[in-house]
Amino acid sequence: MSRINISKFYPIADIKDHLIFSNNGNVVACYRAQLPEIYSLSEKDFEDIHSNWFQALKSLPVGTVVHKQDIYFKKEYNPQNLPKDTFLSQATHDYFKGREHMEHRCYLFFTLTKNKQLNNPKYINPFRKVDAKIPVILQDNLQCFKTSVNDAVSLINNGRKIALTPLKMQEMPEIAKAYFNGFNEGFDTSIELGKKVIQIGEHYFDVLAVNSESCFGGKVQTSKINERLTSDDFSFHQGFMDGLGLSLNENHMVNQIIYLDDKQKWRKLLDKKIEELNKSSNFGSQNKVILKKIQHIQDQINDDDSSRIIRGHLNVIYWEKDGKKLEKIASQIKTEFKELDVVPYSPSSEERKNYFLNSFCCFAPNFSNEDLYVTDLKHALCLFVNNTNYRSDKTGIIFNEREYNIPVLKDVWDEKKKRIKARNFAIFAPTGEGKSFLANNILRQYFEMGVRLVIIDLGGSYTKFAQLYPEQYAILRYESGKNLGINPFYISDINDVGPERLEDLSVFLFELLTSDLKVTKAQSVSLKKILQYYYKTVAKDHSLESFYRFVRKDRENLLNKLGIDTPYFNITNFLHILSEYVEGGLYSFLFEMSEDQSYKIEDKRLIVFELDEVKDNKEILSVMLKLIKTAVQRTIWRNKEEKGIILFDEFAKQLKFPNVLESVEFYYQAIRKQEGAIGVILQSINQLPDNSTSASILENTQVIYSLNNEKGYDELVKRLNLSSHDFNQLKSIKNDLTGERKYTEMFIKIGKESNIFRLEVPPEVFAAYLTDGSDNEAIMALYNKSKDMEMAIRQFLYPKVA
Repeated sequence: MSRINISKFYPIADIKDHLIFSNNGNVVACYRAQLPEIYSLSEKDFEDIHSNWFQALKSLPVGTVVHKQDIYFKKEYNPQNLPKDTFLSQATHDYFKGREHMEHRCYLFFTLTKNKQLNNPKYINPFRKVDAKIPVILQDNLQCFKTSVNDAVSLINNGRKIALTPLKMQEMPEIAKAYFNGFNEGFDTSIELGKKVIQIGEHYFDVLAVNSESCFGGKVQTSKINERLTSDDFSFHQGFMDGLGLSLNENHMVNQIIYLDDKQKWRKLLDKKIEELNKSSNFGSQNKVILKKIQHIQDQINDDDSSRIIRGHLNVIYWEKDGKKLEKIASQIKTEFKELDVVPYSPSSEERKNYFLNSFCCFAPNFSNEDLYVTDLKHALCLFVNNTNYRSDKTGIIFNEREYNIPVLKDVWDEKKKRIKARNFAIFAPTGEGKSFLANNILRQYFEMGVRLVIIDLGGSYTKFAQLYPEQYAILRYESGKNLGINPFYISDINDVGPERLEDLSVFLFELLTSDLKVTKAQSVSLKKILQYYYKTVAKDHSLESFYRFVRKDRENLLNKLGIDTPYFNITNFLHILSEYVEGGLYSFLFEMSEDQSYKIEDKRLIVFELDEVKDNKEILSVMLKLIKTAVQRTIWRNKEEKGIILFDEFAKQLKFPNVLESVEFYYQAIRKQEGAIGVILQSINQLPDNSTSASILENTQVIYSLNNEKGYDELVKRLNLSSHDFNQLKSIKNDLTGERKYTEMFIKIGKESNIFRLEVPPEVFAAYLTDGSDNEAIMALYNKSKDMEMAIRQFLYPKVA
């Protein structure tokens, strides 16, 4: 057994910017790669990424070594980025803390080699120091190398799927230390190189490699069918090598090393190799197999003028604290290779040591011909892993990713509008699939971030969630024959009567008149003059009825007093239509003078309008929406810098009525000037009429949520212009409501980005979102006793503790 103390044989001579000058004379340009999220790529996306890699790397100078290193760590989830200052956020924080998952880091290294020919002996001591002048000698070539690498990096970044960023100076020594310290944390150690295994501190290492043309069986390709997510009616793709990525679920790294060789030189060597194999092909079937593969490679190179001959090496280094488990991990890796029709090579003793040490970026050019396969660059690039973990934004709503169900933050507000121009959202799903549950989850988190909420609800789905925040919410229910308690004419001070207030009131009154004719400028100016005069004349108890009486009393002289010509405003028509809403008219109860609640709700951050009893009355609902609009203007839009959300839940039936649809459209138009968003919840997109108003609403809805729909997603795809991969993602949705970790899956599209997310919540959150059933009744019974929703949920979940 030999031992290496890395502190005595430190591989890095110098670092400048993101360049490592290694002790062996090589110069390495170091980058971190940000890859697309797993499950987010279509078959065409994989092809495009492959093409992008090829275009970027094919023109690098002869003798360049490209080393892509993907490192996967078993980790316990650290919820440090999750809030924990409320009852439900604390429960979420604690619930996911310590959950096991895989963490992925991806690096790309470009090496300018001292040995341009890359013709190495079988074993090289990577720590042997060379002439200290070597970096100076390379200086003439260094600028050319940097220019070539910069061009390659720009091409990759321009593809927009992968982002390469230069490593910082302090990161490179950290990477070297972590590698040679065997990824042990909290202490430094040395490398023990044994005959059967490599041991570094608490970790035991082993290697499997693809080091010869004979390792490959069938064809390689950019992607393959994901059997787990594919069904009879659609195909879901994954990267060709994804089975050796995140889904392996073991500590490991995948090293893909490419030597960019001289095409003509290797053409001659291939000819020579074919000649030798032809002579010996009768001495064994293996020689015939290798001959056939090499002839195929030669044919590809001869047929494709854009081909770039390379030598390549692929290895998977894996480690575990318990050395006995290495065999089990090796079996998993071999199984994955078998599915790709690849037979890996298992190095031992000196060769294992060689593969491990040379898989560090500074030493990647040290492999010999015996460790490398010969092929075309396009072939080798099929072996790249091109996706990574779900990406968590700095802030956002907590969902769960699809691989391990750990929390991931998605910024569906997009403050700087990098992904979306309109943050309005829509939730689609049939009854029973959890629309309101999802909406509760989104809105509750927004509320806890300080966003004001106005919820227009027909099913009582948000009462329990609201009651967790006493003194901060108001629930206004419509009851037959009673008013809602909102007086559009109410003012607390004469100074409230400004241009905006008069404009809002005039719009409200014209909408109430429900004239089919477009309101003229003359009519609008006339009504605002009358309103202004009303407030100057009448000192208190302002209301619709008071305004009606004011106009009726002075109907003969009012227009003349204000200098308004009779054709500009028809008082007779105005009074006739408004009579239905005052003094015992059919709908007068809606505006009866009573204690005004609008001043009470102005300071509430969560306002729920429950309109269940009014949902079948087109006329009342239309008036109610106009009343709600005045409340919205006095709360959510009072401060344009304050974030606010208006949600229409279960509004399908009402959206069939044109005047209601237009009323909702108003919010979409007005919200553009506010720091706000509109949300709509529908069972099906077909519940939105196929007209220009609906088209306008959909056009301004750029965050889409869809839960499982057994009837299919054809109309959703058609009307939202979703891509074929969006369609496949939708069809891959699968819920698990019986397992140990219950979750629902949902499709989320933010602008052009889409993926499938999960929603798994702790028991406390689940209880808070329940809207029906015996459990909900039990919680509400406990709440009615204590009037404390948090206590009620705790008592329900943990009766013995409570």
